[in-house]
Amino acid sequence: MEDRSAKYRAFYAQLICAAAKATDPRIEQAFRTVRREPFAGPGPWSISVGGHPYVVTPDDDAAFLYQNTLLALDPARGLNIGMPGAHAYWLSGCGVREGETVIQIGAGSGYYTAILAELTGPSGHVHAYEIDQRLAALARENLKDIPHVELKDRSGIASDLPGADVIYVCAGAAQPAAEWLEALRPRGRLMFPLAPEGMLGGMLMITRPDEGAMWPAKFVGRAQFIGCAGLQDADAARRLADAFAKGWESVQSLRRAGAPDETCWFAGEGWWLSTAPAPVQTDPIRPHADLTQT
Repeated sequence: MEDRSAKYRAFYAQLICAAAKATDPRIEQAFRTVRREPFAGPGPWSISVGGHPYVVTPDDDAAFLYQNTLLALDPARGLNIGMPGAHAYWLSGCGVREGETVIQIGAGSGYYTAILAELTGPSGHVHAYEIDQRLAALARENLKDIPHVELKDRSGIASDLPGADVIYVCAGAAQPAAEWLEALRPRGRLMFPLAPEGMLGGMLMITRPDEGAMWPAKFVGRAQFIGCAGLQDADAARRLADAFAKGWESVQSLRRAGAPDETCWFAGEGWWLSTAPAPVQTDPIRPHADLTQT
């Protein structure tokens, strides 16, 4: 049987990687390989560009799925399969390699879990967490034929997280969970939206050094997500809004010890972001300010 969406996927993969300025051919290949239809469910579908209202497709032609748009999983709650161009950019920044172990927080129906599984290859492992029981059931069904993916229908904020080379978070948070930081292996990368629910924040990448409490950190662009349960804080949200209004490109490190000094951009409980560099810097990622996701 002919794969009706093959030509759509080929064009779509090129389109979103061009939008993301992604140069790793493995990113394009992953988006070309993974079919979006199972994760979207039956059409017609509700799609949106950024914060604009949803538009319902006229029918279930798969061509509507292969655009650089948000795809609603639950329009009433604003739950989506996120903007592909934004995810292509963020995944490119994570530098997921074959054989690595990845934790994904907020799997949704499993689309980006499948993309991550393509990037790790069968020698790697993807641990995906989804707290919403309906979405977790959909993800489990969609991912059942990928043996190196493990789907857990519970919170990804837990002390028993496996050691990981990459943690990829698809839910907004007012702070990095201590459990995520502890689960990172040396030189591991955490990519998460420092963006409390309902607020345009920023996608922050943190790299764990071999030693020390000063970790390289940088925002790679603005981002907005559905909120991550357990990591919401109204006071932090207000203070973060003020911090983002004054700029975000200058952040260079995460500090997990010591009192905040004059380089402090934002301080949370037991952590703070500084405009001063960490002793060991990571490869540069050029910020992409116009990529957002909800």
